[in-house]
Amino acid sequence: MKHLADSLLKKLWLTITIAVLIAISVSFILSYLFYEKLYVDRIEANLLETGELIALDYQGGPLSEELESRVKWFNQKSELEVILVHSSLELTSSLPFNVKDDAFFPSEVLVQLEKGQTITKIGFEEFFGRKMIAAIIPLNDGENLEGMIFLYVPLAKISELTRDFSYIWLIGGVAFIVVSLSIGYIMIDRLTRPLVDMKLAAKRVSEGDYSTRVNIHSNDEVGQLAAAFNQMSASIQQEDERKREFLADVSHELRTPISYIKGYSEGLASGYIKTQMEQEKYLNLINREAGRMGKLVTDLLDLSKIDAGQLALEKHPFPLAQLIEDFVQKYSQILSEKQITLSVHLNPDIIIDADEGKIEQILQNIMDNAVRYTDIGGKINIRLEKHAYGASVEISDTGIGIPAEDLVKITERFYRVNKARSRSNGGTGLGLAITEKLVSLHYGKIEIESELGKGTNVRLLFRII
Repeated sequence: MKHLADSLLKKLWLTITIAVLIAISVSFILSYLFYEKLYVDRIEANLLETGELIALDYQGGPLSEELESRVKWFNQKSELEVILVHSSLELTSSLPFNVKDDAFFPSEVLVQLEKGQTITKIGFEEFFGRKMIAAIIPLNDGENLEGMIFLYVPLAKISELTRDFSYIWLIGGVAFIVVSLSIGYIMIDRLTRPLVDMKLAAKRVSEGDYSTRVNIHSNDEVGQLAAAFNQMSASIQQEDERKREFLADVSHELRTPISYIKGYSEGLASGYIKTQMEQEKYLNLINREAGRMGKLVTDLLDLSKIDAGQLALEKHPFPLAQLIEDFVQKYSQILSEKQITLSVHLNPDIIIDADEGKIEQILQNIMDNAVRYTDIGGKINIRLEKHAYGASVEISDTGIGIPAEDLVKITERFYRVNKARSRSNGGTGLGLAITEKLVSLHYGKIEIESELGKGTNVRLLFRII
């Protein structure tokens, strides 16, 4: 683990090291080249300036002995080599190194000198073992080339000129590398430390410790990643808790009917229950618990399909009022048995584009609760009308109502306000959870209002065509 944790640190540190070395190397090379160019340019300018100053002493006509003396005197005093000659042939014979006249003075150079143009040359000379820079200043009398001043100097090797500079650069470069890499290592370690913590935290989460959190030390991308990790860990923890509660609720819900069925069936099989009336009673109880188990399994399968995104809706336009009229006919017997008054007010012009079967399932889940929790002699009202959202279906009852603190949790799985009464009445605690998801799949809304002891009003909102 430590090797893996250090790998990112090493890679970043190596990257910065290479970048620093490249930057210093390029800087040194560029400095070297610029220094060399400045040196050569300075020497060339010095040659031209000196030659032009000497040329000012020339007053025209043939070269005088006085001018020749001055040039020889200057040559002895100066670091430059200065030669005064009458022609190119005299110049080649006066130089301490061998040159070919036609190579050193090609015809185009002579033409330029005759026109009064100054000539500069730079090239390698074997006699000196290094490059040489030379300048030729023409001495013209009108259109006649009476002579020329030839100045030259061997160029010092740039390595000789930059020796001290290189030493200083080397020492400064090494110091800069050490300091920058040390600071870089500290900064990278601080940068990667939260990532290492997150890796260790992720490992603990993968091992089942969903309470793991990482400390957030900054608001940058790494800090935002740490915050996202904490949020993810909290979500996983919450989902795990919901999963555990869900499994516990499912187990509890199945345990009760299974225990009833097992006990009643054993009583029938043992012959302990002998009268026809008692046998029918226990068979009805077994049938009721089997029905509850079947309903529970069906609801669980529906929730599983919805959560997995596998529930396909078969939408088509249909009049919602007609669906509700046909739907309420199923409840005529039970409403009559409980002496519940049903009032229906429907707008026949409302048409929605939805899955007819799933809309009926939504209405059935709400109507089942309304009938189940409305006492004998109560009232249920169904109203369909247009709404700013589209269509509004309201199912209200005069039942026992829901406490305000329970309304926010009423659509959670297996949530019951009165567990004992709900279970005895056959509810699975999944109806409203399924209803809310089905409404959401139709891009609708569900609103529940209730007052304890006075009743509940459920409003369904759907888009209309």
